[in-house]
Amino acid sequence: MRRGTRRARVYRYQGPASARLAARQHATGTAIHTLADLRAGLRAWPAATAEGATFVVTPDGVLRLAPRRTEHLACAAGEPVAAAGEMWPTVDAATITLAEVTNQSTGYCPEPASWPAVAAALRRIGLGAPDGYSRAFVFRRCGACGQLNVVKDGWLVCAVCDAAQPEHWNLACGC
Repeated sequence: MRRGTRRARVYRYQGPASARLAARQHATGTAIHTLADLRAGLRAWPAATAEGATFVVTPDGVLRLAPRRTEHLACAAGEPVAAAGEMWPTVDAATITLAEVTNQSTGYCPEPASWPAVAAALRRIGLGAPDGYSRAFVFRRCGACGQLNVVKDGWLVCAVCDAAQPEHWNLACGC
């Protein structure tokens, strides 16, 4: 690692270990290494252009896609990720573009700061990357009751017990 660079965070699944084991046995994500892989995946899931697709980026930078209603854990084969969310591709005869990309994944709860991993994976396969997430979600774990919270409008209060939430991301990770 170059001096002054920050190692990308690795996000671990936030649920039970038994779910990770099941996801390893029933992985549904498809590794996308090229634009041809992406086109093939989108032909296999034509609904992806209307309803979006589930994605993860592996710690080694590989984009994996699955139909949108797929759990991120299954898309990632139960493994940690560098980023996770949903994307809405637009496809025509000559090009593929991304109408939206979010970090919405309550299984991994990636920070908005996970965007560089997504951008690098998209560039690696030859797809132009937007400037950042279309909608960036912020997650916190309540220290009082353990509830996972999606922070809305910067309101750092637990939706279940009304306890104050920490200012910084506080979920277990593989940093």
